[in-house]
Amino acid sequence: MGFLVAVAIIVAILAITYVGVAVAGLTSLFGIVLPYLAIACFVVGVVYRIVNWAKSPVPFNIVTTCGQEKSLDFIKQNKIDCPSTRAGMVVRMILEVTVFRSLFRNTKAELTEDGDIRYQWEKWLWIFAVLFHWGMFITLLRHFRFFTVNVPGWVETLGDIDGVFMVDLHPVYLTGVLMLLGLLGLLGRRFIVKKVAYISLLNDYFPLALLIGIALTGMNMAYLNRVDIESIRELMVGLVTFHPHIPAEGVSAVFFLHLALVCTLMIYFPMSKLMHAVGIFMSPTRNMVNDSRAKHYENPWNPAVEFHYYEDYEDEFREKMIKVGLPVDKTVEEAAAEREARDAALKAELGL
Repeated sequence: MGFLVAVAIIVAILAITYVGVAVAGLTSLFGIVLPYLAIACFVVGVVYRIVNWAKSPVPFNIVTTCGQEKSLDFIKQNKIDCPSTRAGMVVRMILEVTVFRSLFRNTKAELTEDGDIRYQWEKWLWIFAVLFHWGMFITLLRHFRFFTVNVPGWVETLGDIDGVFMVDLHPVYLTGVLMLLGLLGLLGRRFIVKKVAYISLLNDYFPLALLIGIALTGMNMAYLNRVDIESIRELMVGLVTFHPHIPAEGVSAVFFLHLALVCTLMIYFPMSKLMHAVGIFMSPTRNMVNDSRAKHYENPWNPAVEFHYYEDYEDEFREKMIKVGLPVDKTVEEAAAEREARDAALKAELGL
């Protein structure tokens, strides 16, 4: 049900965009106003979430560990899975962001017919995640050519490598295909794996369906209903240079369908689970160092509190405690002698 609702929302967005552009001629609304609105929502939303996370207290050292921590010299420490230094934490974070190391090590438990528990490598989730994330990242880098008048050399080189295979004299960009395969795999997992399907909601299906829609509309422009690249570049350059205008030659309605889905993603991004792309850097389970044995961790958000230790309590009620027969660490005479010695040492230090 959640997937059908997600598809219905995306179809409605595409229908409204097509009618608005092709029928009503509202190209400025969908080509200028909507992109600026989407960028504003994206920036404000992401900044708001980051500031809100930064204000959240971290009362404990809750770094996630799955290896031997630093201990005695003859015990080998796992410096990546259980980092005790800032450098180790940075290395672990880089591996987590680039190759999804924790996801690669993920396992699943199954109960066999014999009643035994069997553990298996959850490889498909990792494979689909790598295909999608790296495919999308390289695709975004290739799209940099639409935002500059003169295309940088590294973008052209990246496009040549990515589009090394040709079909009908046109390059087929592998990262776009791999991105779509990864998304289809992640979506299919939510239907095939019963435990995952049981807990899947609209906010799980919608971002996947939206990203698949973006990929399909992009491939439609690249391979089926080809569009004028120069007109699109003129429109995009005008947006990023704050001189927005619709090209005189016009822009195909097919492009506005793709742009509408991209703008929807930017508006939806800050309020969605996709914010994990930013949140991973703010997570104390990842950005903290496991040195709680060596250093005392204090929550920096704790208010200043004047503690009343047992020694102070006993100094205040010593005579009454002795009177009712309660044990004390120091007698009245011992406490007085200690206090006099402390006062004498202080006077000597001050030269009195």
